[in-house]
Amino acid sequence: MLEHLFRHQSSRILAHLTRFLGPAHLEVAEEAVQEAMLRAWQTWPYQGMPENAAGWLFRVAHNAAIDAVRRDRIGGQKSAEVVAALSVPPDDTPEFESQLRDDQLRLVFMCCHPRIPRDGRAVLSLQIAGGFNVREIARAFLAEDAAIAQRLVRARRQIREQGLTLDMPDGEELKRRLDSVFEVIYLMFNEGYAAHEGADLIRTDLCHEALRLGQLIATSSIAEPRAHALMALMALQAARLPARTDEAGDLILLEDQDRSRWDQTLITIGFRHFDRSIDGDDVSVYHVQAAIAAVHARAESREAVDWPAILDLYDQLFAMNPSPVVALNRAVAIERVRGPAEALASIETLSADAKMGGYYLYLAVRGHLLVALGRRAEGVACFEQALQCRCSEPERRFLRRRIDQGSLN
Repeated sequence: MLEHLFRHQSSRILAHLTRFLGPAHLEVAEEAVQEAMLRAWQTWPYQGMPENAAGWLFRVAHNAAIDAVRRDRIGGQKSAEVVAALSVPPDDTPEFESQLRDDQLRLVFMCCHPRIPRDGRAVLSLQIAGGFNVREIARAFLAEDAAIAQRLVRARRQIREQGLTLDMPDGEELKRRLDSVFEVIYLMFNEGYAAHEGADLIRTDLCHEALRLGQLIATSSIAEPRAHALMALMALQAARLPARTDEAGDLILLEDQDRSRWDQTLITIGFRHFDRSIDGDDVSVYHVQAAIAAVHARAESREAVDWPAILDLYDQLFAMNPSPVVALNRAVAIERVRGPAEALASIETLSADAKMGGYYLYLAVRGHLLVALGRRAEGVACFEQALQCRCSEPERRFLRRRIDQGSLN
């Protein structure tokens, strides 16, 4: 509970403080937030959580920031004005919440500034806007902690040296910046929906944080159809989270999930955004992915899923984004419509990519198709190779079950 509260509030407080201190003093704002979280960890277990926990964190962070301003003369001649502004306690009024949403939006867009290298934008956004630590970001990117730490150092240096501001872009620059923002939010959601490694398959807090940031964009004055398409996609996928694992935390495939456990509130939210996403002429990858999720959500049972429609949508998606992940998902649809032989043929070209030999999902899909074709020994070999790849513990248990099933048959 505390981890979720801290992750959610840290990005809000950081955005709020950065407005007063300026992006050049981002690290000072971060230190103030860390001071508030540390004091909470030290005192709440003994004194109990305050009735207004968020307000307590804001006040402590404010005081830490005021101390830093006075000590280091941040703001120069305007230090007194900064201290005066920070001395005003935050409140729970709609006006404050509106300002806070604006602060967060501006901070996200600054993290995705084109003057920051592309890989730096993503990691900086995940840390600052999503509350991720270095290890979590490294996991999401399948990278080493030290490499991610270096990217963060470089990104922060770019903010200082380039004098980046919290000013919102407009015109074509806004559209380009949105591309990065959407990419980061969906990356965050995917890491929560299917963690790349660790004890748990699902990290619900990351999914909720991505939904929160997506909603922040979709309800702002700069919202466009793509924002609603992304929200539709995430909400419809997040609706399945309660059914994706059993009581032991083991993976349950989509076709085997108990649809009565799907979150109907999120499905309603997803379809509401989906309806709003069709305004305009542009069709993005998020539109097509949301349409695929919508087909699954509309089906009342596994037998009622319209697989030909899903395959058509994956054909469109693959034409827009011919990535290995899309190819693998498309192969699943091909198997449903045209059989495992054509599905296997559709992904055979991926074997030429050396990275696929270390990508567990490719090996798992290939193994499944080989077993479906009666080539059990080859399929089991794929599952065994997949076990050597980076994946979560529930996914490892799933692969072991597939190995056992293939060996017995």
